[in-house]
Order: sequence, then structure tokens, then C-alpha cells
Amino acid sequence: GFSDFAGSGIVHMAGAAAALAGVMLLGARTGKYGADGSVNAIPGSSLPLATLGTFVLWLGWFGFNGGSVLATASVESANAVAVVFMNTNAAASGGLIAALLVAKMMFGKADLTMALNGALAGLVAITAEPSTPTPLLATLFGAAGGVLVVFSIVALDKMKIDDPVGAISVHGTVGLLGLLLVPLTNDGASFSGQIIGALTIFVWVFVASYIVWSI
Repeated sequence: GFSDFAGSGIVHMAGAAAALAGVMLLGARTGKYGADGSVNAIPGSSLPLATLGTFVLWLGWFGFNGGSVLATASVESANAVAVVFMNTNAAASGGLIAALLVAKMMFGKADLTMALNGALAGLVAITAEPSTPTPLLATLFGAAGGVLVVFSIVALDKMKIDDPVGAISVHGTVGLLGLLLVPLTNDGASFSGQIIGALTIFVWVFVASYIVWSI
């Protein structure tokens, strides 16, 4: 009952589990949290480079998801790749716009970093199953990821988990969302199977990473 087409769980959530272990061992950056519990923003050095990096990832995701079809030798497989391309792009767009709007409502101004993370969140959300949703559903799935990532980043900051680029939220929180969305369009997957698979991935990678890095 577990299905993960291109790796929302086995790639992205696994990476986030390892990242969380690393963050817990390293602790927060100096000056990130005040003695009174306040959260101090530490801006990145170059937003243009961050934006370029996001666009590079967005482009690479077509190969990441499309390549997971594993064939282009027939009309059917080529059409399947085209559907994956379309849904991948739709989800990224939905995630970017949704994160931008949510950040605007929450912070009173548009936030580029949240928009970039929203695009990546949309991509992560659709990675578990980009072949079966309609374009509209793919856009909505991506938008759900974009909304979730903003709240996740804010929540982790309140918990004093210092994640400089939002990697745990983008790949972990939204990776789990992607897995849970699969049964909505893929009859071969079940919610119980997705949950068990997600727990297996997270627990194994987190514990193994924590032990190895502690040594």
C-alpha cells in the first residue's frame, strides 16, 4: 500500500530527517534566538543567487520527476513523461503563489524567501505522485505545500529549531504531505501504507544519522 513515485519520502523526507538530527546536534547559530525567546532573522548573503538556485532546482526537477517514468521509447511512455512535466510545473507554480500570498497576509509584505521555498515545497509535494493528478489537482497540491511550508518554518523557529534555509520544512514537512496526498489520485496506495512508510523512513534515517554524527 505504499507508493512514492519519485521520492517525496525516500529522497526528500529522508534528507530532512538527517538534517533535523544535524540541527539538534549542532544547535542554533549564535545570535539567532534572544534570551527573551525572540527570534532574530539572519538574512542570506545574496537573494539573487538564492533565486537563481531555486530556478536551477525547478528546471532540474523535470528530469528528476520525468526521469522516474523510466521510459520514453513508446508513445504511451512519452505521453506519461509529458504529463509528469506538466504536473511538476503546475505544482511549483501553485506552491510559489500560495506561499507568497500567505506570507503577505502573515507578515504584511511579500517575502521572496518564502516564495522560493513555496516553489520548492510545491515540487516536493507533487514528487510522490506526479503521474495521476489532473493539472488542477497538481496545482492545488502544490499550493497546499506552499501554504504548509510557511507555517512550518514559523513553527520551527518558535520551537528554536534553527533551520537556516527552511530545508526541514520544505523537504520534511511537505515531503510527508506529498506522501499523504498520493492515495487521493492513486488507487494502488493506502493512507495506512503511506503513514507506515513515512514513519519507517523518518525513524531509520533520523536515528542512524544521530548515532553516526554523535560519534
